[in-house]
Amino acid sequence: MTRAPVTNGAGQPWHWGSEELVLMPQRALWRPKSRQLMVADLHLGKAEVFQAHGIPIPSDGDRCNLNRLKQLCQVLQPEELLILGDLIHGRQGLTDKLMESLRLLPRECSCKLTLIGGNHDRDAPCPGVPRQPSQRVGQLWLSHEPESPPEPRQTPLLNVCGHVHPVASLRSGNDRLRLPCFAYDPVSERLLIPAFGELTGGHDCGQRYRKWLVAENAIVPWLDPSPHHQTRRLAP
Repeated sequence: MTRAPVTNGAGQPWHWGSEELVLMPQRALWRPKSRQLMVADLHLGKAEVFQAHGIPIPSDGDRCNLNRLKQLCQVLQPEELLILGDLIHGRQGLTDKLMESLRLLPRECSCKLTLIGGNHDRDAPCPGVPRQPSQRVGQLWLSHEPESPPEPRQTPLLNVCGHVHPVASLRSGNDRLRLPCFAYDPVSERLLIPAFGELTGGHDCGQRYRKWLVAENAIVPWLDPSPHHQTRRLAP
């Protein structure tokens, strides 16, 4: 089988220690050395959970999210798809149709599927997609919620996680825009990856993090100004 290149040209390569990672505009993280693709926070079935509480939200979001994921796997041809938690939003959203879609997902993505359990997954176990604990891959410590790698360890590890749904706020006068982003905390040695699902919302990380915006199918490095400035600008 002919393998796809490391990236389709739109990703942003980034190095941490000996790790080479690619920040993808599809809100995914690619580890080319092992051909592992990482996503987080799909929150499938969320519309159905809202509907069960009387909130009328269209139910076509799951199909869109799963199609995006399959298309990305077709391009990158990963050996393993790692989902860093919250594949499912809640038990009420786990319909027969969704369970069948999840059962077929490894075959349709043509790779192994590993789910690191998130706080929402605990309430909605998926047949055929067993939850696994946080785990190490190379110099990465993969988890759903931000957490410190276990001690003792001989080499430092970068915590790669989801859960936070990081976004960055851009302001210009009275205009404000919130965009999903990758966010790196150099103090805690942690990389937050954006939520893959469309119906997820987001949390503004603030100036503590180095950020890469996901905008117009591209990754855009972002520099926050000092707190007393009122505008924000793109990195050169």
